[in-house]
Amino acid sequence: MIPFNKPYLTGKEAQYIEEAVRSGKISGNGMFTQKCQRFFEEKYGFKKVLLTTSCTDALEMCAILANIQPGDEVIVPSYTFVSTAIAFIRQGAKIVFADSEPDNPNIDVTKLEALITPKTKAIVPVHYAGVACDMDVIMALAEKYNLLVIEDAAQAIDSYYKGRPLGSIGHMAAFSFHETKNIIAGEGGMLTLNDDQFINRAEIIWEKGTNRAEFFRGEVNKYGWVDTGSSFLPSEIIAAFLWAQIENLENIQKKRLEHWHYYYEHLQRWAKKNSIKLPIVPEYATKNAHMFYLVCESLEQRTRLIKHLKDNSILSVFHYISLHSSPYYEMKHDGRSLLNSDAFTDRLVRLPMFYELDVDLVASKIIEL
Repeated sequence: MIPFNKPYLTGKEAQYIEEAVRSGKISGNGMFTQKCQRFFEEKYGFKKVLLTTSCTDALEMCAILANIQPGDEVIVPSYTFVSTAIAFIRQGAKIVFADSEPDNPNIDVTKLEALITPKTKAIVPVHYAGVACDMDVIMALAEKYNLLVIEDAAQAIDSYYKGRPLGSIGHMAAFSFHETKNIIAGEGGMLTLNDDQFINRAEIIWEKGTNRAEFFRGEVNKYGWVDTGSSFLPSEIIAAFLWAQIENLENIQKKRLEHWHYYYEHLQRWAKKNSIKLPIVPEYATKNAHMFYLVCESLEQRTRLIKHLKDNSILSVFHYISLHSSPYYEMKHDGRSLLNSDAFTDRLVRLPMFYELDVDLVASKIIEL
């Protein structure tokens, strides 16, 4: 069976984990944590980076930093993973779900302004498949209505919008290093901060509500409990694993992009013949080959494709079920139809994508259908 995903190991992960263990410091914010954070700050120009144990944790930190209160409204695309919404629900927010674009799963920016009310506090664009939302429109709305923009960049490492790294445009952003992502740490995530007003408090929230980070830098003579927070920082073992991946980021990206282009070039004629749509990358965006997906003509066609691939020992998967229709939130949703989000729920299928993939075999089996 060709799996949907296979974690790629560079060969240095175990070595760096052993180094972390032998250093005598395997709790958070040690040598490997700081190396990872410094790399992302220098390569992508983020003002401040804090590693977290997951992207969900990074989003929860964003919700705390945004000072979300019960009754505040947060605009979130319906076609996304549950973490995008639940981080703000835990702070008491009302989630206002936005529809996707007609031709790609990203948030439909033309319909955003109509969703903004005096209670709106933040917009959370999700860069689906590592392809940027139209951030100029989103940032202009945020400025007009005095809103925060929190980028859910879980899938968006090493991808750009008009030459700017994703995660560097909004006030803050969250990334994932889950084993299905381009670079991985098993679990793991990252908070990026692009507005100075959030940096000091973020470190406190990150360290269980204490000013411990300031203490270890010698900025205060003792530390204590000064704010809310949690144990959001990962262990050095996670950071050591991630550092081995970071060292190979360029190589990993090159290989994944080769797979992406192979799929695109070899499936075009077949897709057109079968009324299936390939991914669309707007002119303002780049792709990072996080995934390759197809949008089928119908649920039935998608079901046949998934079965055909499984019969040929290839695992493909559908993706999100629209959150506005989930058992948890359907009674809280305002009743608007989100037709594009529902269409992607029924029709989108993700093909295998990983470093060691035999992409030629997968593409050839698809074309047989």
